[in-house]
Amino acid sequence: MLLHIVARGRIGRGAEAELVDRYLKRVSWPVKVTELSDSAATPPPAPGAVTVLLDETGEQASSRQIAARLERWRDDGRRETRFLLGAADGHGAATRADADWSIAFGRATWPHLLARAMLAEQLWRATSILAGHPYHREG
Repeated sequence: MLLHIVARGRIGRGAEAELVDRYLKRVSWPVKVTELSDSAATPPPAPGAVTVLLDETGEQASSRQIAARLERWRDDGRRETRFLLGAADGHGAATRADADWSIAFGRATWPHLLARAMLAEQLWRATSILAGHPYHREG
C-alpha cells in the first residue's frame, strides 16, 4: 500500500526537510509526497484510496492505533492511504466531511513543517510496529 502525504506548502531544504527525509527513507512501504500551493485544488483520491486528515480536532490516536488502521486497510486491499496536511487555516468543511479518518497530534496547533516531520516519524513507527521491529517501545 502506498503511503501518500499531500501537504500544503513547500518544505524547502531546512532541518525539517532533513528530518522528514530521514524518517521516510526508513519506511519499507512505498511513500510519496505531493506538495501543493495554498490555492491549488487537492487532487482527487485514487480508486481504493483511504483519506486521513491531520487536523487539530481529530482523534488523538496512539501509534499502535495508527499501525492497526494501516494494517487493516492494507489487508483489505486498499491501494493508497493519503494523509492530508492543510494550509495555515486548516481544512475546509467539504474536505473534513470526505475524510475516512481524522487524527491530531494533540490539541496544540503545530507548525506545518513540524506536523509533516511528526507524520513521517509516525509512519516509520507504524510500519515498524507491523514489521515487529523493536523501534517502538511502550510502558
